[in-house]
Amino acid sequence: MFQKLEMFRTAMSMAQHAGVKQAVTSRNIANADTPAYRAQSIQDFAEFVPVRSSGFTMKATHPQHDMQSSMPLRVVQSSHASHEPNGNSVVLESEILNSVDAKRQHDRALAIYRASLGMIRSALSKQ
Repeated sequence: MFQKLEMFRTAMSMAQHAGVKQAVTSRNIANADTPAYRAQSIQDFAEFVPVRSSGFTMKATHPQHDMQSSMPLRVVQSSHASHEPNGNSVVLESEILNSVDAKRQHDRALAIYRASLGMIRSALSKQ
């Protein structure tokens, strides 16, 4: 029942996006000393789910993508120029900021989910 409500779907997509972002950031940090490793990143959630005047619309890259079960996110090479002699493009300071941003995004998604659930519970209890 709750999976069909747009607010729950958006909160779930936001939480999944934050998880993928955290995984990519972790991979970058783990490879910070790997020679010739190119840092990776994913698109922002705002690009993944554009907000329009009529509300939220999910954006899929393929008609068979199910927004609930899979995230059609593109992991791309970061555009950071290599400053290291070994060709590694990972900047640890940026990766730490990305990690904090992913945690905030996940916490925001949980807050949206809890608030929506609270509103539904409140509406159902006043019948």
